[in-house]
Amino acid sequence: MADNEYGSILAGESQTVRDSWNRFRSHPVDWEWLAPEPAWPANETTLARPFQVTGPGTFFGEAQRTLHFEPSERRGWWFDRTTRPESMPIHVSADNVWTTVRNIVLCSGSPHNYMRMVEHIIALRTGLRLDNVLIRVDSGDPPLFDRSSMDMVEGVDAAGVAETATPASYCTVKEPVTVGGRNGSFLTFLPAEEGSRSLTIDCAIDFPSAIGKQRIRFNVTPETFRYGAQARTNTTMWMMLYSWSIGKIFADTRNLGYTLRNILVAGPRRYVNKPRLHHNGKSLEAAWHRATLDLLAVIAMINKGRFVGRALSYKSGHELDVRMIRELYERDLLRPV
Repeated sequence: MADNEYGSILAGESQTVRDSWNRFRSHPVDWEWLAPEPAWPANETTLARPFQVTGPGTFFGEAQRTLHFEPSERRGWWFDRTTRPESMPIHVSADNVWTTVRNIVLCSGSPHNYMRMVEHIIALRTGLRLDNVLIRVDSGDPPLFDRSSMDMVEGVDAAGVAETATPASYCTVKEPVTVGGRNGSFLTFLPAEEGSRSLTIDCAIDFPSAIGKQRIRFNVTPETFRYGAQARTNTTMWMMLYSWSIGKIFADTRNLGYTLRNILVAGPRRYVNKPRLHHNGKSLEAAWHRATLDLLAVIAMINKGRFVGRALSYKSGHELDVRMIRELYERDLLRPV
């Protein structure tokens, strides 16, 4: 075991990680929200009844897309492309990650059997500790809502959560581990304390734009997750102008459903549209999005039980997140709690 706070470095340069860790420690915490820990269900959970949500497509904004959430007896989360009956449902797992460019895309079997931008959906598994769900979709293009993931959270609340007959299991890392990435980014997982069933997130971001530096620290509860689930994806003013102009030429941006309602747009010195989730006069929307709808999504890909412990993220993103989960599996670094 390493003799430092960030533990064993599974990927990245040691000196870079050390330097980044020191910058992270000096980064002030804008909001520490350690909410009371709820009594989590003793057994695995699923939905009490089905529900559906509909919205404009993320990548085909003029089309309406619907997600049908259903109770499931199969362990884990699954996407079923109903227009591809010859394909098996896609298991939410790091094994099925196809790409992490801009968003996480899952794929199983045929390259046509895919689901894009799954992170905003599967984060509910970790945030609400909703263990087993089947989502039927008629397209690999998910809806992009004006309130980020709140439509789905409210759908779960209305449908209700039911316990199964299977006792819930928990897991954590065997020791502190870190993966380092580009631009001084890193992601660290620390083991849970003895007897703890808590997951604590410490997330810092640093953007060369109006977003700037933000850091939040919280333990994951339905209360903190519901708050963070309102946070929209952020992009730059230049990306918005590009997607609305010359980007119309290219397939990956031609039909993007971005609007000034469903995306937070940051210019070099100020926001183009109104940011949300203020605390002490400062918008922390970008940090909440990163922490709840990106980081908790990749933790949802851990299929050895509900993950507990601490996750520390500094300027990390989808690529580094998925790298961490793969390293944990390849090196057998997860243990039951």
